[in-house]
Amino acid sequence: MNAESESQTRKNYIDKKLQARGWHDASQGVSPLLGAYRLPEIETTTGPADYGLYADRGLLAIVEAKKLSLGPQNVLSQAERYAEGVRGPYGVGKYGVPFIYSTNGEAIWFHDLRDPLNRSRQVADFHSPAAMTEMLAADTGAALEWLKANPSAHRLLRDYQHDASAAIEQATSERKRRMLVAMATGTGKTFTLVNEVHRLMKSGLAKRVLFLVDRRALAAQAVRAFGAFEAEPGLKFDKIYEVYSQRFAAADVGEDGSFDSKELPANYLTKPERGHTFVYVTTIQRMAMHLFGQRAHFAEDWDSSDSDVPQLDIPINAFDVVIADECHRGYTAAEQSIWRETIDHFDGTKIGLTATPAAHSKAYFKDVVFRYTYEKAVEDGYLVDYDVISLKSDVRVNGVFLKEGEEVGLVDPESGAKQLDLLEDERQFDTSEIERKVTSPDSNRKILEELKRYTDEHQQQYGRFPKTLIFAANDLPHTSHADQLVDTARDIFGRGDSFVRKITGREDRPLQRIREFRNRPEPGVVVSVDLMTTGVDIPDLEFIVFLRPVKSRILFEQMLGRGTRLGEKHPDKDHFTVVDCFDGTLIEYFREATGITAEPPDKPSRSIKQLIDDIYDNRDREYNTRCLVKRLQRIDKGLSGEARELFGAYVDDGDLAAYAKALTKAQNEDFVGTMQLLRDHGFQDLLVHYPRAIRSFYVAHEVEDEVSSEWLVRGADGKSYKPEDYIVAFDAFVAENTSKVDAIAILLGRPADWSTDALVELRTALTTAPQRFTTEHLQKAHQMKYNVALADVISMIKHAADEGAPLLTAESRVDKAIAAFSDGHKLTASQQEWLGRIRAHLIENLSIDEEDFEVVPIFSRSGGWGRANQAFDGRLTAVLHDLNERVAA
Repeated sequence: MNAESESQTRKNYIDKKLQARGWHDASQGVSPLLGAYRLPEIETTTGPADYGLYADRGLLAIVEAKKLSLGPQNVLSQAERYAEGVRGPYGVGKYGVPFIYSTNGEAIWFHDLRDPLNRSRQVADFHSPAAMTEMLAADTGAALEWLKANPSAHRLLRDYQHDASAAIEQATSERKRRMLVAMATGTGKTFTLVNEVHRLMKSGLAKRVLFLVDRRALAAQAVRAFGAFEAEPGLKFDKIYEVYSQRFAAADVGEDGSFDSKELPANYLTKPERGHTFVYVTTIQRMAMHLFGQRAHFAEDWDSSDSDVPQLDIPINAFDVVIADECHRGYTAAEQSIWRETIDHFDGTKIGLTATPAAHSKAYFKDVVFRYTYEKAVEDGYLVDYDVISLKSDVRVNGVFLKEGEEVGLVDPESGAKQLDLLEDERQFDTSEIERKVTSPDSNRKILEELKRYTDEHQQQYGRFPKTLIFAANDLPHTSHADQLVDTARDIFGRGDSFVRKITGREDRPLQRIREFRNRPEPGVVVSVDLMTTGVDIPDLEFIVFLRPVKSRILFEQMLGRGTRLGEKHPDKDHFTVVDCFDGTLIEYFREATGITAEPPDKPSRSIKQLIDDIYDNRDREYNTRCLVKRLQRIDKGLSGEARELFGAYVDDGDLAAYAKALTKAQNEDFVGTMQLLRDHGFQDLLVHYPRAIRSFYVAHEVEDEVSSEWLVRGADGKSYKPEDYIVAFDAFVAENTSKVDAIAILLGRPADWSTDALVELRTALTTAPQRFTTEHLQKAHQMKYNVALADVISMIKHAADEGAPLLTAESRVDKAIAAFSDGHKLTASQQEWLGRIRAHLIENLSIDEEDFEVVPIFSRSGGWGRANQAFDGRLTAVLHDLNERVAA
């Protein structure tokens, strides 16, 4: 327990912080040279307040101080009481000051008393005199009234994007300062927020906006988005407001050359002014290093290599709004701490953007103010749904068993050296060890051969090879699963090296490779691991192959999100296909998982030294000792013989596991002696840099895999149906809805009433069923079960009601109807020409009406309804009715 008194806390902490923020000490008398100043122990009618903060016109704020060992949050009520006991030039209602603080020198709580809706909040520092003056000048009420009077109406925004904008503004009017916006990948989160930033700035609610991303390439994309957004008619956003960013490398910018990006002047961060109105786009890593220096360490794949980033003294009012893009990212606990500290530093409204809200992001941002799900986006036609191929591999399901005497390849993961060996005893590897400790070349080959069967079918049906993304288990040196898949796929697809590429962090110029995959015909197949799980936009992607196990719902949904966009070069893309190489278990597992994940951040959180220091300082000693014991036991499992010899200088026989097991008892019996070893710098260094045991990696050349697969239909209910089960469900739907859906009743009993309106009703009823009965899915299911050509929807309805009804193609059905009609009529040459056009339309649409003759090009180009009706002597209406009835019958 810290025994420091309140006066010591004020002297050692609070005075220094106030002084650093420009509140000069006036305890020896007020001087005009001081400008803004602080006075201790000011008198109020309700007692003495610890500090008063003054500017030229008088008292601005009251600060209540407590000693370090007390929490300041509940002390705000005391500061509020003192605020009622003074009268100042900025008083509001019963309060003589607009602002109050309470602090113990470490934590600072702040309350703006001017509006009863304002919530008290913790801030990272005191506001400077300039910041306080700016807050006084801001007219939040007028800004909110402007937003209310001018609802979002940008012509390019979709309805749900307008709704997102309205939700943010509603939350802001309720004085919420943290909010989460969840929008499915591909639905325009950035575009929506660029529009909203413009509205916040135009209303006067925000002047300085920070837009945080976690990769430089994403920062470049965001700068482009701001530059391309037409904020006012004929005016782009960056022509109205300044847009700044960090420096970009050529790889971040893309193939189409540089763009007009401006680096933010340092004084815009360190000395924010009322006249500054701008957006700053940067990575959260760079901003963290500006704030905290080199202790703001992120993993290498987070673009944290800006070693020249200077640490700056940035005040808390530098930004009015902070937007954190992709805020679901699974940081380690240490990184999450830095991430939170970075966003917490700024006393502005925080808006988190994500497609997949995680538990830690939801906990931080508190309120999910708007949600637009993937399922709703599919229903609205803005994203495409996916089919599933469940691929069963015996190796992936049951693992690898190696028999005694079997020949295997041994790879040294450190050097890449290879040799053949005969096993002297049997070995069993479970599924979690596939591609980590052992690989089966036959398994990878057969899986890719099965994949090719489906991509060939796709090419035959659509006339193009489907862009395919394969997620490999790893890309480790010498034992890379990604490399093995690339090499094997080049053999199997047989289209040359450029057709199959690897895109991982280890590949040269990965961002350029991603752009080539998106924009060029080749590569057609890409193998990746993690690099393409987020922030990558490949609209024409049509196959996603899961050949790596995934346990995080967030990661799974982000990986799926690569395929959900509507096609660009291929506007007929109406779905994509997921190949689940784990017998469908991935799809099934995540169908049952909750939407908001509860996965903890990635480990590890604290270093060995931090754990030992916490034990020594008696910070939750029992818990931290248990953590250290587990950490030592994990280390012991990876020790080489050399490492054990080195540890022998510190513990008996170098047996770290035995030492860990006895640690708690030893600590209780001799704490000082135990801590002397644990705090030894040499011992701590060895615990981090000990020589690791060389792991063996087996290549199971003789293991033959059994691979099979089946196409599944994914319903709107999230379930995946086998073709036969899908048809059973369809048959049941027809039986249950014969009297409910008039179009079904027409086909089964009143064919004379068949029309385009009936067809629309039928398709709507089918596609909105829980199983989502699309014509394409039904055709494929019937084709697989009955081995027939693609049946038309009328045949499938009739077959569902009567198994004896034939399954006809649309062409066959229409030809029968046309033939029956022609038998009873003597047709002129002109009538036969028009009947040929009608035939083509019926094959495509299964019904026809008068309006089609004016809007469908095949008719309108030939004279439309008037010319056609003339050809049939004014009897075309009766002809169409006859043909519709024959098609339905």
